[in-house]
Amino acid sequence: MRYIFKFPDIGEGLEEGTIVEWHVEKGQSVKMGDSLVTMETDKVVTAIPSPRDGVIAAKFGKVGETIHVGSALVEIDMEGVEGEAAVAEVNKPEPVEEEGAGVVGTLEVAGNNAVLSASKEGVSQSSAQGEKSARVLATPVARSLAKESGIDINNVKGTGPAGRVTKDDIIRFTSDSARTSQKSASYVAPSQTGENLTEIEPLSQMRKTIARNMIQSKHNAAHMTVFEEVEISELDRIRKKYKEILSQDGIKFTYLAFIVKAVALSLKKFRALNAEIDMERGNMIYKKYYNIGIAIDTPKGLVVPVIRNADKISVKEIASQIQIISDKARDGKLTLDEMKDGTFTITSYGSIGGLFAVPVINYPQAAILGVGRINKKPVVLNDQVVPGLILPLSLSVDHRIADGGETARFVNSVMEYLADPVSIIMD
Repeated sequence: MRYIFKFPDIGEGLEEGTIVEWHVEKGQSVKMGDSLVTMETDKVVTAIPSPRDGVIAAKFGKVGETIHVGSALVEIDMEGVEGEAAVAEVNKPEPVEEEGAGVVGTLEVAGNNAVLSASKEGVSQSSAQGEKSARVLATPVARSLAKESGIDINNVKGTGPAGRVTKDDIIRFTSDSARTSQKSASYVAPSQTGENLTEIEPLSQMRKTIARNMIQSKHNAAHMTVFEEVEISELDRIRKKYKEILSQDGIKFTYLAFIVKAVALSLKKFRALNAEIDMERGNMIYKKYYNIGIAIDTPKGLVVPVIRNADKISVKEIASQIQIISDKARDGKLTLDEMKDGTFTITSYGSIGGLFAVPVINYPQAAILGVGRINKKPVVLNDQVVPGLILPLSLSVDHRIADGGETARFVNSVMEYLADPVSIIMD
């Protein structure tokens, strides 16, 4: 019996993946759990395991090709499975992901015009008037792209089956609109020297997701940003005192470890900063766990792994975890589990450069804290002007969730912990 294995949707919101490397060839025998292909999704690079025992009869997609959820990945010939057993095998649900299995993400359609199941899309009946109100037929990807681009999908002519609007239709509509609005502003690259002065590079899965998430956040959250400075000479003294000791255990003792702990403890006092809003159901969701996401710059783009239960572990343990996830992020070895369930995010751009910023909230979280470059400044202490070590902070919040007063009190709490780091272990 032939079994077609399609990319699974495991409910994490991943839409597509790019084939990085095939691990099997046609005619090769595989066992359940054997790696079939390595995929770069919009969050991680991972190997996809075989869901069945058998022989590879066909594989779909080439290295570098983008694949979507629901598309065929491989066809497996399961020898000795016939009749009623074959029917049972076809109807068997896909294996649930187990620890270490490596199935990551929802991956979507080989070919841009492939159509996913329309489910309940189409024409709906008005129970009150008995009138037919037409809803344009469209693929889920097309609807999502139209929403992100601010396009009324009803204005787009569909070229798919039954006039269904596809991803390509949305892209074509966007391009046509852009050309119409820029007739007098066409760009012509200088060609006096005959050199190619531009370079076109396809967007990576990670860059697509970063762009999509930034637009979603700005469109759905009411951003407000507060700027502050905190004097951290005492924190610097304590960090330097224990830096060498912890380095013997291979731990880099950074300021960020203290900041994560200060944020986690402050979130326990101000629940609105550790919440999200559900407008559809009219609910506010206050979270009683404190998972702090750390935005990490990598060669492929920004990723946000999570320090779980940061309120319950020591600053030393936090420092160790930051080092582990940072190394894994830069090596492209983060798992999806290591980036799930964050409740608040910290972005430390100051290590590269910059004092203040307006960080974009990691939607649907309520807030994000930006950490700027530490610098020396004169400060007033006991009516005397003395050298001080200043840490700039930029806190962006969703003003629908957190009011100005609670936002300011939260910032003050974080600053108090950082100015007096001993208070962190006393709380």
